Amino acid sequence: MTQIYNFSAGPAVLPKEVLQEAAADMLDWHGSGMSVMEMSHRGPEFISIYQAAVRDLRLLLNVPANYKILFLQGGGLGENAIVPMNLVGRVSAPATIDFVHTGSWSGKSVKEAARYAKVNVAASGEAGRFTTVPPQSEWKLTPGAAYLHLCTNETIDGVEYNFVPELAGDTPIVADMSSHILSRVIDVSKYGVIFAGAQKNIGPAGLTLVIVREDLLGHALPICPSAFDWSIVAAHDSMYNTPPTYGIYIAGLVFAHLLRQGGVAAAEQRNIAKAGLLYAALDFDDFYQNRVAKDCRSRMNVPFYLRDETLNDKFLAGAKARGLLQLKGHKSVGGMRASLYNAMPIEGVQALVDYLNEFAGRT
Repeated sequence: MTQIYNFSAGPAVLPKEVLQEAAADMLDWHGSGMSVMEMSHRGPEFISIYQAAVRDLRLLLNVPANYKILFLQGGGLGENAIVPMNLVGRVSAPATIDFVHTGSWSGKSVKEAARYAKVNVAASGEAGRFTTVPPQSEWKLTPGAAYLHLCTNETIDGVEYNFVPELAGDTPIVADMSSHILSRVIDVSKYGVIFAGAQKNIGPAGLTLVIVREDLLGHALPICPSAFDWSIVAAHDSMYNTPPTYGIYIAGLVFAHLLRQGGVAAAEQRNIAKAGLLYAALDFDDFYQNRVAKDCRSRMNVPFYLRDETLNDKFLAGAKARGLLQLKGHKSVGGMRASLYNAMPIEGVQALVDYLNEFAGRT
């Protein structure tokens, strides 16, 4: 069988060791006689799985004690509504939410939040076709805003923040880290809320992670569904309703696997090496193009274009024949995209680089 390397942006590649462990546990988890999918979320077996996942994630990200870790449903896109429903009420009406618009996902966030409050696009990269993060010196922020929303890695456009904003006053930063959480060391204390859909660096689709500072709980709007009210979810240790139990189980396996590999700091070094290898091949000549400013290039999601786009189908067919899958770019931007999440081994990136050089006729 051809070695397969899955460059999908999500649902994405998982560590082989995690899949093997899950397969071994499928019919009987640790002698319980049950699959994790069959367990009561309130039973001692699953509670132990949940507690281990929370413990390991707190350790991986060095999450301060005054932050709650919540496991929810609805995905990152769902959080675009859940965040304003939980935070708009912390300031007097009429509330304003600030955004920095850096690509497709922050754009979706702006539209959704406008259903709940006034939105202010403090800065936008749209004029430059989302190839950079606008410098903070250009941001037009609102004094007393309910919060500032950032998408710190744009999965589609391939733009990643290389800094954490410094804000005056008590406006919290809300960061959508769906596509690069656990890929680089972060200071959680710099953010009020961090959220992420699981299906890129954490586990299967269906699980959503929220890390929220405790003082931001308890401000939900009356229209907020109780299952999405962070204060209620936190008070019930993510068990207010039945959580995505199997997703939490797989996430827990991923967290433990990452700890065995040296944690997030070690993962970041591997990711720097993988991204550097790929970008060097793309930059070698003008056969391929990556249009993102070099200081904002994503390590996780690398969009690129062939100089002659009539060769796109031929390129993808050749890639598939070599076991290099899911390289077609998002339909909204075209071209190609390679996602290099934690579970993508450097051997997969090297195989892609070898193909890029072969297809370009490089010797």
